[in-house]
Parts: sequence; structure tokens; C-alpha cells
Amino acid sequence: MQARYVRGLTIRPLRNGDTETISAVFARLGSTSRQRRFCGAKPRLSADDLAALALVDETHHVLVAYVQGDAAPAGIARLVRDGGRGEIAFEVADTLQGRGIGSVLARELAADARAAGVTQLVATVCGDNRPVVSLLGRLAQSVDVRWRDGEREFVLSLVEPSPVAP
Repeated sequence: MQARYVRGLTIRPLRNGDTETISAVFARLGSTSRQRRFCGAKPRLSADDLAALALVDETHHVLVAYVQGDAAPAGIARLVRDGGRGEIAFEVADTLQGRGIGSVLARELAADARAAGVTQLVATVCGDNRPVVSLLGRLAQSVDVRWRDGEREFVLSLVEPSPVAP
């Protein structure tokens, strides 16, 4: 897969094992962003965390966004596929949040998921993360919210509902 250019961002797939990019994005997240993303305190990533987050294969798909003029990655979007279902997660550097980077990454990842035959996305949202909740609502045809172990699980349908017969 080649790099793509969307709304002023360069988006490229992560290379398998690219822990440097994972570390660079993590370093740009503040403690609140880390808490929201990992559902708990996360002052650092272990070697196992890095290996898992940098895994790219037939079921793990990761997109990295770059802002023009900034050599460091601005954000990451991750999809882990299991048949027609995929789990998604996003991280955007604190200083770049609110600029639509997460929205672009989410739309590109959802398009890649659809192309791979994924019809349902699942996202776990920790705490009060209104921007992510809003983003998820714009991403899918329908959204179902469930509570699981004290966290909100969003199930997004990527399939357009069948038209209702008259």
C-alpha cells in the first residue's frame, strides 16, 4: 500500500515492527490522552506493548498520519480484524488534537476495513472522551453503545441498512 494524501496529511501504512513510530506517537501523548487511550495510567510502553502495537500482518492494519513540516508522526489509527468484525483505536498527538487528524485517520481506516470485507467496527472508549464519541458517531451507518466492564463499547455498522419495502 502506498502513501496517500488527504486534507493536508500524508497517511502511510506502518511497517511491521516499526516500534520507533509507535514510541514517537506515544511520546506526544500527555497523561490524560494516555489514560483515555489505554483505559488506565500508562507512563511508558513495555517491550511487549511496543511489539504488539507495531504488529502489522494480514489481520493487523495500522495507518500513520504526518502533518506537512513536522517529521514526527501526528497520529496513528489501528484496526485488528477478526473476520467481518474489526477493533479500532486511535491516537493523535496532544498538540495536534482538534485539527481533524483523528477524523481523517478514522475515515481512511474505515474505508480500508470496508475494502477488506469488515462490516462491523468495535471501539472501546474510556472515561469522558467526547471528541472520540462524536467521531465514532460520524463514522458509521449506525452505532450501538454497550457497557462492558465499566467501559463504553461502541459497535459501528459499516453496512448500509436495507431499504424498507413499502
